[in-house]
Amino acid sequence: MVMARALLHLKSTSGFALACATQESQYRVQLPDKSRNARVLVLGGTGRVGGSTATALSKLCPDLQIIIAGRNREKGASMVATLGGRSEFAEVNIDNVKSLEAALRDVDLVVHTAGPFQQAEKCTVLEAAIHTKTAYIDVCDDTTYACRAKLFKTRAVAANIPAITTAGIYPGVSNVMAAELVRASRSESKGEPERLRFYYYTAGSGGAGPTILATSFLLLGEEVVAFNKGETIKLKPYSGMLNIDFGKGIGKRDVYLLNLPEVRSAREVLGVPTVSARFGTAPFFWNWAMEAMASLLPAEFLRDRSKVQELVQLFDPVVRSVDKVAGERVSMRVDLECSDGRNTVGIFSHRRLSVSVGAATAAFAIAVLEGSTQPGVWFPEESEGIAIEAREVLLKRAAQGTINFVMNKPSWMVETDPKELGLGIYV
Repeated sequence: MVMARALLHLKSTSGFALACATQESQYRVQLPDKSRNARVLVLGGTGRVGGSTATALSKLCPDLQIIIAGRNREKGASMVATLGGRSEFAEVNIDNVKSLEAALRDVDLVVHTAGPFQQAEKCTVLEAAIHTKTAYIDVCDDTTYACRAKLFKTRAVAANIPAITTAGIYPGVSNVMAAELVRASRSESKGEPERLRFYYYTAGSGGAGPTILATSFLLLGEEVVAFNKGETIKLKPYSGMLNIDFGKGIGKRDVYLLNLPEVRSAREVLGVPTVSARFGTAPFFWNWAMEAMASLLPAEFLRDRSKVQELVQLFDPVVRSVDKVAGERVSMRVDLECSDGRNTVGIFSHRRLSVSVGAATAAFAIAVLEGSTQPGVWFPEESEGIAIEAREVLLKRAAQGTINFVMNKPSWMVETDPKELGLGIYV
């Protein structure tokens, strides 16, 4: 009997291991010969976002040589031990140009995850990448930084270097979702896209660490820029609350206005006249706290990186404790309304932001290595950044492990509480 149970256990665990291995192998990417053994440097690789990106890259492309770059050698050694033989650690200080350029000289692609990007005065890493002729992506979530990065387009073209800014989960994957909604509407509808809205939800800090917390606080010091019928409007941060249905696994959540770069890039690139972005978190009292901070603390205080870091040190232990209960689910909903009444939605939901952000960023890195990006500096929704024919593959890779991923559907098909249709008919 004991032997039978042991054999049964062995078979079941072996079956599970085989299933996991099969699942991993089906997502593996066969890169072109010239990129198969490429050296990819993940700057900020000892952090939550960078570490997640490095892990996703190593699983998708086992032949890549991954360099974990950061300041903490002990954390770097731990990450290298996790990734295995085709990885190494490089001690890099992004504030030291010589250190940065030395690290990039024998690298094919740099993935810049060392935020926060808010209030950064220079695009030091992008400049170093262009100088050393290294392909580049970043996970920037700041409007000013992203627009500054775009100013390097001519220099990147001259150096024959492809670069994408705001290439994370949001912004990043959300931009590509918006681009696909707009493309489909223009090819399938007689109407013109009129209104594009980005909605984001993350439980707690999303398990993404103190950098995300600092980013959130810094954004509270920025006036919100949105667009209404082609006109620029400026609004108070963390205002304009809406209760949005994120569909199965997430449900309805309160979201608030924030100043996010995809609003401006979508307006300029996709040509939609009305664009806005909102974000919300859980538990509900975090939203109240963010709203209170935006109202009570001076904007100058919230724009000061050193003061914000002090706030982060104060709040981080509390946030981590709450995260244990709140979890780290993440959801993005992108809504497009057209002049002929066509309304379509894209939804992307995952149980763990700390995993999903890595898959999303890795999807952009792989697209660059595959040759999908032209020389220059691009936003994700620009076809020179991610070719139109490459968008579907990128979204599929980024959506690995999602609990809900749908595109180009009417809202009533994806909501948990569908709105009334017609004469009192519900679906």
